[in-house]
Amino acid sequence: MNKSITPKKKVAVAVAEDDVVLEALNKAVDLGICEAVLFGNEDEIKKISTGLNIDYKKFEIRDFKNKNDAIKATIKSVSDGETDLPMKGKITTGELLSVFLKEEYGLRTKSTMNLISVFEINKYHKPLIMTDGGMVIAPDLNQKIDSINNAVKISKKIGVELPKVAIVAALEKVNPKMQPTVDAAIISQMNRRGQIKDCIVDGPFAMDNAVSKEAAKHKGIESEVAGDADIIIMPDIEAGNIFYKSMVFLSDAKIASTILGGKKPIVLTSRADSNEAKLYSIALSVLMS
Repeated sequence: MNKSITPKKKVAVAVAEDDVVLEALNKAVDLGICEAVLFGNEDEIKKISTGLNIDYKKFEIRDFKNKNDAIKATIKSVSDGETDLPMKGKITTGELLSVFLKEEYGLRTKSTMNLISVFEINKYHKPLIMTDGGMVIAPDLNQKIDSINNAVKISKKIGVELPKVAIVAALEKVNPKMQPTVDAAIISQMNRRGQIKDCIVDGPFAMDNAVSKEAAKHKGIESEVAGDADIIIMPDIEAGNIFYKSMVFLSDAKIASTILGGKKPIVLTSRADSNEAKLYSIALSVLMS
């Protein structure tokens, strides 16, 4: 009996003449994770690939000498359904998002777009999802709710049907002078009343009692989420970014990240990330597409 074969997702790369991006894509294509369509300066792409001993013939290359034209063509290919998701090449995140969010491409939604990261940490007993370490500077109540919903989508994809969500702040008690603690209390109550679904939310937590049952017990915190969080919602970008980099550079955590909230996920890689992290980020984004 003939079995249908699901075609591989196509990643569209905006301004692909970047050694970091090409190395990550080369590995992803070799592993069968995706196919890649590269938008950018063809001569430069081939030159960089040759220098890295990468066979550029495994990619489809579309020649654009102008950076802005390459970005627009990348996003249009995703919008038209010719490719499945965009990836940032040798440009800033802002340059890519400014085109992605234009109404003419139909890729924006009413939801907040977040950078969602998945960590595998040696001292934690399961994968830990965190948002937001690189997109929303100071999320308000509604943006935090969107963050939860975006993170829950990833949680379900990796097999956790009812994730435990910890909303963290500097302390685990509500303090009217500290807005993150107030937001946490409101969101927790909204979850209990069924306004936020498919997860169990509690907070505020300090970071220690969100991830350590012993710390929670020591402080007299009784919660299904305490010490067993699947998802951490950070109070602001500073906290998220510091946590992200601390885990990567001090704890040797494995990491994958994607941007969710639009109609398609967006792949981002950073020169500071390991090659492994770049590969995992492509894989996660492809999974979410």
